[in-house]
Amino acid sequence: MSEQNFDLVILGGGSGGYAAALRASQLGMTVGLIEKNKLGGTCLHVGCIPTKALLHAAEVADVARDSAKYGVQATFDGIDIAAVTTYRQGIVTSKFKGLQGLIKARGITVIEGEGKLVSPTTVQVGDDTVTGKNVILATGSYSRSLPGLEIGGKVITSEQALELDFVPKKVAVLGGGVTGVEFSSVWKSYGADVHIIEALPHLVPNEDESVSKQFERAFRKRGIEFTLGVRFKSVEQNENGVVVTLENGATIEADLLLVAVGRGPSTANLGFEEAGVTVDRGFVITNERLATSVPGVYAVGDIVPGLQLAHRGFQQGIFVAEELAGLNPIVIDDLNIPKVTYSDPEVASVGLSEAKAAEKYGADKVSAYDYNLAGNGKSHILGTAGSIKVVRVNDGPVVGVHMIGARVGELIGEAQLAVNWEAYPEDVAPLVHAHPTQNEALGEAFLALAGKPLHAI
Repeated sequence: MSEQNFDLVILGGGSGGYAAALRASQLGMTVGLIEKNKLGGTCLHVGCIPTKALLHAAEVADVARDSAKYGVQATFDGIDIAAVTTYRQGIVTSKFKGLQGLIKARGITVIEGEGKLVSPTTVQVGDDTVTGKNVILATGSYSRSLPGLEIGGKVITSEQALELDFVPKKVAVLGGGVTGVEFSSVWKSYGADVHIIEALPHLVPNEDESVSKQFERAFRKRGIEFTLGVRFKSVEQNENGVVVTLENGATIEADLLLVAVGRGPSTANLGFEEAGVTVDRGFVITNERLATSVPGVYAVGDIVPGLQLAHRGFQQGIFVAEELAGLNPIVIDDLNIPKVTYSDPEVASVGLSEAKAAEKYGADKVSAYDYNLAGNGKSHILGTAGSIKVVRVNDGPVVGVHMIGARVGELIGEAQLAVNWEAYPEDVAPLVHAHPTQNEALGEAFLALAGKPLHAI
């Protein structure tokens, strides 16, 4: 048995935990970082990074299939899953080594093992006691299922979907949110038939309705089937695959069922409640400055109610480290954190949807402009359809940006700056956008809202 003492103890080495560790060490604190699996967590090993590698391979497959329309002679001979896996694992391994090097260079002590909070200042890891003046809970999330829906066999989560060593002929996907549509996009590009089941009335239901409708059109055009507004009832497995039954009596047969109904907080049996931390349905309740009900104990990332995004956890980790150092960092509201869905087409958004802006400020106090990418040269070259919608308060700032089309995720940087800095379209309109870029479409939307549309009618 040993005892280690630090200024800061962090339970969990994912996006939130390791960001807190890096920033805290930069600010002169000694840091003990406890991780039971691998540094980098879900995002690096089974989430953001490996899934985007699959999506890039899917894009290459689609480009190869359509090469003739660009005057390039190429043939698409199929997907070599073993080679895709090698490519994916190579990226993850490289990023993992880089992160390990960074953590080591900053003098952060990594403690391997499963930690349990045993007091407001103490985490137990096996026989060892790790004590800190402050503790950050950053234990992340897991793939949820529905009550009565057991994962196993041909019913899989995104973690198993990532590791598949074959391309299924047909997949049923339960959930039309980010994870569901990204895997659907990959499988369709790889040559599978896909059927998405979403209980809400739209795919990507958290987006502006105009974006969801365009997204559904694009998926329909790609031949991806979906059933909306109907709930899942049950699934049976047989030697051929699965038979999914919906509440309206319809059945869908497939090789596999991917369950993509969201992520739950990983907080069970970790001692949080016993140490006095308020937990509600598994989520750790904090104030806006991420302090829990126990003085000196903070929480970041997917266990804090709100958006479950790696970059939110990352930003929250930095926030708490700066808070502990007395720097009084500013709170970034969940609403103003950018969201990107990396399917084909991509979706990117930040701020209020048009409907939510009208609700907040009054319908007569809000204007929106939807610029069609058909008018954008670079988008035409890439062969993508889509649009960029900017929402503003009349005589006031830009409060939302909503985009759909190939590569629009790369445009979210300017969008989130405009929203977070409460820029007026009139402020942004004189700024020059390089030509020909998709970025110009954002410029056009700002021009239109500033009352001087150039390429827009």
